Amino acid sequence: MKRRAQLTRLLLVILISFALSGCRQEGQDGPEDQPVTLMVAAAADLMVAFEVIGRLFEKETGNKVSFNFGSTGQLAQQIEQGAPVDLFAAANVAFIDDLEKRGLILSDTRQLYARGRIALWTRLDSPVKPRRIDELASPEIRRIAIANPDHAPYGIAAREALQAAGLWGKVKDKLVFGENVRQALQFAETGNVEVAIVALSLSVGSEGHWALIPSELHRPLNQALAVIKGSRHEFIARQFAAFLNGPRGRPVMRQYGFVLPGEEMSE
Repeated sequence: MKRRAQLTRLLLVILISFALSGCRQEGQDGPEDQPVTLMVAAAADLMVAFEVIGRLFEKETGNKVSFNFGSTGQLAQQIEQGAPVDLFAAANVAFIDDLEKRGLILSDTRQLYARGRIALWTRLDSPVKPRRIDELASPEIRRIAIANPDHAPYGIAAREALQAAGLWGKVKDKLVFGENVRQALQFAETGNVEVAIVALSLSVGSEGHWALIPSELHRPLNQALAVIKGSRHEFIARQFAAFLNGPRGRPVMRQYGFVLPGEEMSE
């Protein structure tokens, strides 16, 4: 009997150990036992800055970050359809708010991380280098690329700026829509359009000429993030959000032209 009781206790210990191990592997309640790959859906304007931050995060934590960059609206649709995403960094807080209403994010993780700006971008060898948005009406400029305003926040901001400047009717026939702001920039980089209205974050450090568009011409591009409900790596996703908004991530975001929460940017 005594030996049977000892075996029973041993089996219980083993079963409890396996159960606790399973909980840790999910990453819900604490650090992972092994390095993981975090899946982050991120707006296209974040491509350059986030790739830098991702490398810093991997070096510091040992966990990798896999990014899916695209139009915020399209990424939000993918999340609604069940795409395996741990964290969503949107180019407009409205998309995070909508996902929250649908019960698809962890509400306590919702936070602003940046405010974006838009700029006029041209190639260095371009004969036209507009410094003001009203110059887009010039007959020398035949094609202008912007992100599709139907689903891309930077395209919406570009449209608002053109409307506020009284230019929408004058340049509407010149517009070429990219699926996202990065594709709009590519149209200008390849010479398929003379000018693109793109994110300042993609313009900074690029091999091109850019001019900032006044922020009063469009609604603020307040960018927010959140951890997706059901994330398999919730702890690491929360860690990445804190890293982004902390002393390691903020300088990188500032370097690429983002206005950070609590800061203002001079024209």
